[in-house]
Amino acid sequence: MSTPEHYFSAEPQQPEQRRELRVRLVGREVEVVTSGGIFCPDRLDLGTSVLLREVPDPPPGGNLLDLGSGWGPIALSLAMLSPAATVWAVDINRRALRLTADNAARLGLPGVRALTPPEVPADLAFDVIWSNPPIRIGKAALHELLLTWLPRLTPGGNAYLVVQRNLGADSLQTWLTGTLGTDFVVSRHASAKGFRVLRVERPDPRPNDAA
Repeated sequence: MSTPEHYFSAEPQQPEQRRELRVRLVGREVEVVTSGGIFCPDRLDLGTSVLLREVPDPPPGGNLLDLGSGWGPIALSLAMLSPAATVWAVDINRRALRLTADNAARLGLPGVRALTPPEVPADLAFDVIWSNPPIRIGKAALHELLLTWLPRLTPGGNAYLVVQRNLGADSLQTWLTGTLGTDFVVSRHASAKGFRVLRVERPDPRPNDAA
């Protein structure tokens, strides 16, 4: 049975045993590699599936962030939808990052960059953030994670977070609204299969003709 160690650790103790997995991402049947010691190695996680189904298409270019990449389903989907964009797949688990990078290479997606958080340029801002965030790391760590990355949205950018309803999606929405302040708009974008998809928008303060 999986334990929290498998995806909260930088280098999982469980031996890496790669296996192939066939999944459907953004309407395309693909074959990827996964391994134990990462989040949900045996299938496309239900929350991730809900997120990918409910979010609008990302912009065709720019910098797009997958926060908590696992083996890469969100990053791969972003790259398939926006081949001209740079997709930043971020995780603390280096095995997950190796798998994401290898899966991107398998699928011919050169725009994917799989990095740990400190390896991402500190001045980089993101046009879109998609994330199935690691709720089980605990509330304090989750809040710190979100407050590190959500303020890096560009003006006019949007983040979409998928969270189980029974793991605090509604309270997280309330907390985000109260914490991010008036520079951001937090809303419930969608609900499906016991999950909420939360939208965090950073409105562009410039007039439309100046954007």
